[in-house]
Amino acid sequence: MTDISAIQKFLLCPTPDAWLQNALAQQDLLLIDHANCEKKAAGTAMNLLYRYVDKPDLLYRMSRLAREELRHFEQVLSIMAARGIEYVQTAPARYAGTLHKHVRTFEPAKLIDTLIIGAFIEARSCERFARLAPLLDDELSRFYTGLLSSESRHFQHYLQLAQRYADKPIAERVAFFAERERELIEAEDVEFRFHSGPVAAVVDAL
Repeated sequence: MTDISAIQKFLLCPTPDAWLQNALAQQDLLLIDHANCEKKAAGTAMNLLYRYVDKPDLLYRMSRLAREELRHFEQVLSIMAARGIEYVQTAPARYAGTLHKHVRTFEPAKLIDTLIIGAFIEARSCERFARLAPLLDDELSRFYTGLLSSESRHFQHYLQLAQRYADKPIAERVAFFAERERELIEAEDVEFRFHSGPVAAVVDAL
């Protein structure tokens, strides 16, 4: 399995066991929202492609990332189709939207914050895939284990780009978003989503 120790150190908390219980109890919804997350990740990369056309290394990284995320989207859809799960649009978790409320409005700070948030989203996704994989059936376990290397790589690329375009070290800003991310992951949510906190009503235990 891909070594994700750097991601575990980067995040301030692990995924709560209660969230894992929610995921196991609602695996259809887990897959539906996972598909939505892959589609959104590709959209984020495309938005950066259009917004920052003067940064060749960003264009290259985001182009590759968008293609990879869309491939993952297709893979999730294929798994869902084989299991008779209908793909529907779900309301988003508050996770990404809340993080983006803290993005500064002037450049290059806006880009730096956006890239740092991208790093946190990819890191949390990777950490959750790793936590879920041993608990799922063989097909999903293999699939989620296979996603670890790409999610880890995306995390690294987002963080590297954030530092590259910053005019000073980004550690303070990373620490700020790390704390906001921890708050969202540990706080209870009203609806289960791939990036939600734990939902109060847990149906099954691990």
